[in-house]
Amino acid sequence: MPAVFAHVCEVAVNSNIYWHPAFFANIQIELKDEADKLTFENEHQLSKKPIQIDVLIIKKEKSGQIRKNIGRIFKKHNVIEYKSQGRSIGIDDFYKVYGYACFYKADVVHANSISAKELTITFVSERYPRKLIRHLRTVKKYEVVKVEDGIYNVKGDVFSIQILITKELSEKENLWLKSLTNNLKEPENARKLMEDYQKNPENDLYRSALEVIMHANQRVFEEVNGMSDIFMEIVQEKFDRKLKEETDKAVEKAVQEAVQKAVQKAVKNAKKEAEKEAEKKAETARLEERISLVCKKCAKNKPLSVIAEEMEAESDEVLPIYNIITQNPGKTVEEICELII
Repeated sequence: MPAVFAHVCEVAVNSNIYWHPAFFANIQIELKDEADKLTFENEHQLSKKPIQIDVLIIKKEKSGQIRKNIGRIFKKHNVIEYKSQGRSIGIDDFYKVYGYACFYKADVVHANSISAKELTITFVSERYPRKLIRHLRTVKKYEVVKVEDGIYNVKGDVFSIQILITKELSEKENLWLKSLTNNLKEPENARKLMEDYQKNPENDLYRSALEVIMHANQRVFEEVNGMSDIFMEIVQEKFDRKLKEETDKAVEKAVQEAVQKAVQKAVKNAKKEAEKEAEKKAETARLEERISLVCKKCAKNKPLSVIAEEMEAESDEVLPIYNIITQNPGKTVEEICELII
């Protein structure tokens, strides 16, 4: 096995595995043949507070009966609760999810717009929940019936309820859900997963599911010929995706910084221009005031020397204004000002 591949596998196995994305992908794979009848929502949020259903599957109108074994009980609204590896469905889990279903039913605009008869609950776990099933039978007085490998129907409630035990599911019918474990035993199982993946290499659901399963069962996959190429392909694709995300973030940051700098520069330039314009207007106002004063004195036929003395200025300072005023009789102060400027 190549050293790089071995290192990647070791890092992957030693990392924490987040199972829920793979479960969401797997259940869609299992129901792919009837996906046109269903709408899948991951971590459906029940309210503004962080209360959310693991998976909500809504059956489309007039789409007919779901034939897939895990979806035969499905009605209009289907609440799914998934327990990750090493965890079982407890008694309190049952009541929590049952409460979520009730909340989902009640969280509507129009009263009873979601019928209780059109709502189902599915619990999914790798391990058989003995305490829960005993509780359902003895305390709730429900009937728990095994309808086929890994599928148990709970009868006696207004909601249709089922429990799926992934390790008991049929490999033929439910390959991907059954393989959602860190305890794959046979390389043959890994080979079947890869063969199915290779039929759908561009499908993100298969890639997401296989990535998690491979990380969790590295040793089993190592024994399958050609596995390292597929693994590295998935790792490379994940790396490329991460690289693209980081690149996009860097580009976005650079654009924002450039825009910010451009705005700051524009504001600075605008401020300078505004200051120049204000100074220009002030200078013009002072010049017009001086022109007005000289005009009044010229109107009284006062000579330049007298005008300069009365204005407490040198004759040379007043002379340009005096000459233009005397050369342009009848001009307004504004017109004289334009001629001087």
